[in-house]
Amino acid sequence: MVKIVFSDIDGTFLTPDSKVSPVTAAAVKKLLAKDIPLVLVSARMPEAIYPLTDAIGIRIPIISYSGALALTETGEELGSVTMDGADTARLLEVLATEYPDAVVNYYAGHHWYVKDVRNERVQTEVRITSSQPQKASFEKRLAAGEVPHKILLMAEPELCERAERELSVRFPMFHVVRSAAFLLEIMDASVSKASGITVMLKHFGFTADESLSFGDNYNDTEMLALTGRSVAMGNAPEDIKKLATDITASNAEDGLAKFLEREIMV
Repeated sequence: MVKIVFSDIDGTFLTPDSKVSPVTAAAVKKLLAKDIPLVLVSARMPEAIYPLTDAIGIRIPIISYSGALALTETGEELGSVTMDGADTARLLEVLATEYPDAVVNYYAGHHWYVKDVRNERVQTEVRITSSQPQKASFEKRLAAGEVPHKILLMAEPELCERAERELSVRFPMFHVVRSAAFLLEIMDASVSKASGITVMLKHFGFTADESLSFGDNYNDTEMLALTGRSVAMGNAPEDIKKLATDITASNAEDGLAKFLEREIMV
C-alpha cells in the first residue's frame, strides 16, 4: 500500500510550458485529502518550488537541489548537504578556464548567485521558475563561508554531455548529472534524490516499499530505483522507462494525475 508519493517537478509534475494543470492540481488535493503526503523532489531551489505549491493552495514538504536540502511543509530543515569548500574552489577554476561557454550558477540555501543577471540563459530560468538571482562573486561567497548546495551549468547539450563525462572523472567527490539536455547539476557525491527521500521517509516513519515516485529524466534514476513503486512519464527516455515499475502518459497529457486516479485513489 502506498503511504507517501514523491514527484519530480519539471517534465513530470508540470506541463511542458512549466505550469500546474488544473487536472494535476485537483488530483493532488484529492491525494492529500486521503492523508497521503506528497513531496516534490527537484533540482530546483526552494524559492522555485514554493510558487507552484502556492498556486495550488497547499503547503507540503519539499526536497530541493536533487536531494541536498530537505524541508518540512513549514520550512524546517530536515537535512542539508553542501559541497566541500576547497573542492568547490578547484571546480570553479576548472569551469572558468576549461568551460568558458557554460553559464555557471551558484546555489546556497535560499540564494541563487550568478555573474550576469541579464544573461539570456539565466533569464530563461527566471521565467521558468519565478525565482530571482543575485549578482555575486562566487569566490567571495565561498570565502565568506557560504558553501553551495549545488553548482549548475547551463550550456548547449553537447557541452553538457562532455562536461558530465569529464567532470565525473576529475571530481569523484561530486555527483555530476544532467537534469535536462542543457542543464548539468553538480552536488556532493552523497547527494541524490534517493538520499533526500531517505531523509523524508525517516521523518514520516515510512519505508521505501511504502512509497511511490514519479520521474522523467536521468537525475531521477536513484529515486525510481529506491521506491517500492516507480512511474516513468511517457515523455521520459527509454532508459528511464526501463527502470520504472510502471509507465504513465506524458506530462502534456496529465500522466501523473491519471496514474494517481487509476492506481492510488480508487
